Amino acid sequence: MTKDEAVRQLKMLARSRAFGRPVGSDRLIAAALDALLADVDTPSLPLLAGLGRREEPEAPELFDQVMDELGFVFEPPADPTAARWELAYWLAEQIADGSLDPATGADMIWTEAASELRYPPELEPIVSCAIALDDWNENWSTPWEEITSDVVLAVHELLRNRASSAPRH
Repeated sequence: MTKDEAVRQLKMLARSRAFGRPVGSDRLIAAALDALLADVDTPSLPLLAGLGRREEPEAPELFDQVMDELGFVFEPPADPTAARWELAYWLAEQIADGSLDPATGADMIWTEAASELRYPPELEPIVSCAIALDDWNENWSTPWEEITSDVVLAVHELLRNRASSAPRH
C-alpha cells in the first residue's frame, strides 16, 4: 500500500464515521497499521496501530487524534438535506473511483440518500439501477454487468452535473 492509498483509506474511514456509519475499532487499528507501514507520520499513529484487543475501546479517540494531526477533520453539513446530498456525492465518488462496488453503492445512495431526499430527479438514474439490481435474477435479458455499468455512468453524470449546478436543497 502506498502512502497516498493509506491516507485515502484513513480519510474514507473518517468520512464513514462522520456520516454515522459503524466502523469497528479493529478496522481503525488495521488502517493505522497500514498507514504506519506506508510511512505516514503522525505522533498518535503508532499508538493507534499498536493497540491490542483489550485496548480497542481507545481506538476511536486515537483515530480522531490521527485525523486531526493529518489535518483532515470532516464534519457533514448541519442541515440534514445538505448532509444527505453530501453523502450521495461521497458514495458516488467512491463508485466512480472504483473503491465501492457499483451495486452496493447504488443501493446505499437509494436507501441512505435518495429516499431521505424524497427521490430527487438528479438521483433517479442511480435509484432505477439500484431497484433493477435489487430485483435482478439470471433469467433477465439484461445482464447484471450492464446494469452495474449503468450505475457507473449515472454517478459520473451526477458528479459532472454537481460541478455545473448544485441541486436545489
